This record gives sequence, C-alpha cells and structure tokens, in this order.
Amino acid sequence: MSEPRPGVDVPDHRGRVGLDRTGLDLDRNPDVRVTDVELIAAPWHVLRRTTLEYRGPSGAWETQQRETYDRGNGATVLLYDPARRTVLLTRQFRYPVYVNEHPDGMLLETAAGLLDDDDPATAIRREAMEETGVEVGELEHVWDVYMSPGSVTERLHFFAAAYDGAARSGERGGLAEEGEHIELVELGIEESLAMIRDGRIQDAKTIMLLQWSVLDGPFGKK
Repeated sequence: MSEPRPGVDVPDHRGRVGLDRTGLDLDRNPDVRVTDVELIAAPWHVLRRTTLEYRGPSGAWETQQRETYDRGNGATVLLYDPARRTVLLTRQFRYPVYVNEHPDGMLLETAAGLLDDDDPATAIRREAMEETGVEVGELEHVWDVYMSPGSVTERLHFFAAAYDGAARSGERGGLAEEGEHIELVELGIEESLAMIRDGRIQDAKTIMLLQWSVLDGPFGKK
C-alpha cells in the first residue's frame, strides 16, 4: 500500500488536499475533456501535469498534456502624481530574471503581490502599503490579464491610483521578515517611457500600465 501523499490524500504544510483534482470537473468547453491530473510539486505554489482530450477543427479527438504552474492570482497598481507628472516604482532583486540574462536582476516594477485570501482591491492596498508606504485612496480598475497563458494560471488585476509625491517620505519599502529589500524610485512619466524604449524597464506589467497612463490614463486625458 502506498504512503499517503501530502497535498493529495492528506494535508500538506499549507493544509491543502485534493491538489490533483483541479480541472477534472471543467465542462465549459465542449471540445475539451480533462482525463487526468498529476501533482508534480507543491512546496508552496503548485505544478501539475494535466492530460486532456481536445477536439480539433476536423472533429477528431487528440490527447494532449499540459504542465501548469499555479501560484494564485495577483494584483498590481500604478501609483501616479498627476500634478508632478511622476510615477512611483519599486526596484528589487528578482532571481528568475537574473538567471535569464538580466544584467543584475534588479527590476523596476509597479507595486504588486498575490491576492492570497483577499479580493483584488484589498490585496493591492495591502501590497502598496507594504512595498511603498503609500496608503492608497481611490482605485481605478484598468484590466484583468493572463500574463503567461501558455504555462502559468495566474490572472493579474491591474489598478491605478493617485498619490501625493510631495508628502511621500522614505526611500525603501518591503517586509524584511519576508526577505524584501525594496528601493523606491520616483520617475517623471516622460523619463519612464524613455526607460522602456532603452530597456531599463523590462517588466511587462509595468510597461503595460505606463503606456496605458499616456494613452487612456491620467497623463493622456484632456
């Protein structure tokens, strides 16, 4: 008899069970039938290998396998000062980009984080305070976007909010107990766009929100 599997038959260290059943009950697409889900790893987030049957344009069914990484959903916010035409970004070390040819792994980003058990607006208010020290007032919802749909299940909720740059204090943020060492970077909107063009800003969510800000957002409205 095999040993009980954490996260499958018995709770793992986060109290989760049944991690190998996600997707088996999906029926929203009549051309897709999920037949098997294998839990590959779940040290914190969850990696699964799913076997499915897909009915192609010819009507024939074919068997496919997909690996998905489930880290939960997240939220991000562009903090902007409309009077001073500035945005407040964070700079922190990101090992995944460092190991994939980024010069030093120090990435410029909008404040962001996982939802955990909160709704998107509550979560991004929490993350903005933790990362930047800014208490967010009114939030503008921008989009909900799947950032890497070929392999990652995460849906990212995009927001924007005004802040008073003249009243801001402090140059660092983040929670030390979580290993966060965040430098705060305030930039003029024109400079931030130039940094996209020359590659100094390479984070997708940040690029999307900065470009939105001058097309449809606070720096583009007449």
